[in-house]
Amino acid sequence: AATKLASAEKLMYFCTDQLGLEQDFEQKQMPDGKLLVDGFLLCIDVSRGMNRNFDDQLKFVSNLYNQLAKTKKPIVVVLTKCDEGVERYIRDAHTFALSKKNLQVVETSARSNVNIDLAFSTLVQLIDKSRGKTKIIPYFEALKQQSQQIAAAKDKYEWLVSRIVKNHNETWSNVSRKMQSSPEYQDYVYLEGTQKAKKLFLQHVHRLKQEHIERRRKMYLAMLPQAFEALIPDLDEIDHLSCVKAEKLLETKPDFLKWFIVLEETPWDATSHIDNMENERIPFDLMETQPAEQLYEAHLEKLRNERKRAEMRRAFKENLETSPFITPGKPWEEARSFIMNEDFYMWLEESIYMDIYSKHQKQIIEKAKEEFQELLLEYSELFYELELDAKPSKEKMGVIQDVLGEEQRFKALQKLQAERDALILKHIHFVYHPTKETCPSCPVCVDSKIEHLISSRFIRPSERNQKNLLSDSNIDRINLVILGKDGLARELANEIRALCTNDDKYVIEGKMYELSLRPIEGNVRLPVNSFQTPTFQPHGCLCLYNSKESLSYVVESIEKSRESTIGRRDNHLVHLPLTLILVNKRGDTSGETLHSLIQQGQQIASKLQCVFLDPASAGIGYGRNINEKQISQVLKGLLDSKRNLNLVSSTSSIKDLADVDLRIVMCLMCGDPFNADDILLPILQSQ
Repeated sequence: AATKLASAEKLMYFCTDQLGLEQDFEQKQMPDGKLLVDGFLLCIDVSRGMNRNFDDQLKFVSNLYNQLAKTKKPIVVVLTKCDEGVERYIRDAHTFALSKKNLQVVETSARSNVNIDLAFSTLVQLIDKSRGKTKIIPYFEALKQQSQQIAAAKDKYEWLVSRIVKNHNETWSNVSRKMQSSPEYQDYVYLEGTQKAKKLFLQHVHRLKQEHIERRRKMYLAMLPQAFEALIPDLDEIDHLSCVKAEKLLETKPDFLKWFIVLEETPWDATSHIDNMENERIPFDLMETQPAEQLYEAHLEKLRNERKRAEMRRAFKENLETSPFITPGKPWEEARSFIMNEDFYMWLEESIYMDIYSKHQKQIIEKAKEEFQELLLEYSELFYELELDAKPSKEKMGVIQDVLGEEQRFKALQKLQAERDALILKHIHFVYHPTKETCPSCPVCVDSKIEHLISSRFIRPSERNQKNLLSDSNIDRINLVILGKDGLARELANEIRALCTNDDKYVIEGKMYELSLRPIEGNVRLPVNSFQTPTFQPHGCLCLYNSKESLSYVVESIEKSRESTIGRRDNHLVHLPLTLILVNKRGDTSGETLHSLIQQGQQIASKLQCVFLDPASAGIGYGRNINEKQISQVLKGLLDSKRNLNLVSSTSSIKDLADVDLRIVMCLMCGDPFNADDILLPILQSQ
């Protein structure tokens, strides 16, 4: 209770660790001379002490207080160890303080650092009245505020650690040096101390390591099914093996080391392998864990299910093939009840069965169509008496269906009546227009196969083709069709012949050409009026008209001529060069004006894609004659077209080598599968 102390050369002690080891700590002496005491902190331990009676302590404190009170110095009662305080002791201490005049009580805990500063600041305020009065906060309220402050500081510190520390291999000495100047680190260390800050750092590093290990574990477990699929894909090999026996089997596989690595130290997550990012192979001791065993069992189950599903597919297909209820064109909704059972639904989704059924339907429909086509060929006499346009009447279709109706191949397409009728019409069209396009076996028509084979195997070098063409004497010949009604063709032919030499030669640009004219004035479908004959292959056509009727005749004749060659190999008439010419008699009184005929001629020329010559542009008078210059220009144009046509068609000229033999083969084999090389090449080579 003394207020004056002598402290010459006394050391200041901060902790009990200094006792006996003074030289190891910073030595700081107390002030020299006398030290005056300005106030007292009277401490009362309110915890439950061993072999200690609180009432005796309180008596001692009461006597001590009486001595301190005599000094007239400020006194603050401090209740210590409130974190372990006994409620009765705290209450008795407050009662003691209340019995004294103006005696303030501060509840503290040095261990939790609660209200320690408050105890000293309260005493300082009593000593120095100029300071503001300090508010005394009860222990539990102060503890709550302290906890909130520590929690906030801890959050900020943990955020700082998570921002700086990204790798689980970081050390405390390195990281703490980086954080030294950060206020988040300083605040937390001030409140909780360096050891707790280090503890939180170590917890964070441990968490990073566990997360890293877990990522690696997930990666390995994700690769494990792929390893099973690659190394043990055969169910028969592993169907009755346990996971332990399967491990031994895995080690015998040639690609084992491609998927797994056997470590000298185990378990794998306690070795340096976790940081070997370049090696992604699965640690083999992972197979001893429960997740790996579960994945192995899942692999087994998957293989068993796949086998069962494959069996279900086969069984379903067999049902389709053997069931008499599955006919071409029958919808799935009608067929389902006849072929589905509970086992099918258990193993596969209905959409899979529908897909299998759809493919099966496609197969049996194609087969039924082929058999129906054979039926139509067998009853060819039904189609002999149809009109040339191949459009049977409703009555005739009824007769055909009545005759074929009892045939099973006809009944097979009962649910596909529209397609069956279409096949009949297609067959009729083929009977009267037998081409590659109308062939029932298109696109596997033998005509197409033969043309492809010949063009790919027998093409002559282009240089030799060009040489042969240039040396061909036929290049000096021009075959010209003159088409016109009511004598127009004959008169123009006579006028052109008058310009030729005695042996029908015509001079173009100083070179002599043999000119052969074929005037046509009748029905071009008749052989006598055909554009081409065995001895006459046209190179061009002059189309003459002087009236609406004669123009209609020209258009109709050209269209008939083109239709007659569609689908044939020698269909060059489709691309035959045409020149449409308007000619008029002097004093024509037909009522049709020259302007109207020119307009109509231009429209037709555009439709036929040919050259149009009117009297003005051609230099033609109103008589039925064309001047010699214009004839030379027309013939020169036809000569150029002829050369181009020969160049384009040169590669296919070999097709005529074996016409007779090949046509016989086509008739016998169209639509049947065969090896074209084995059958056709000997025929071609023999030619």
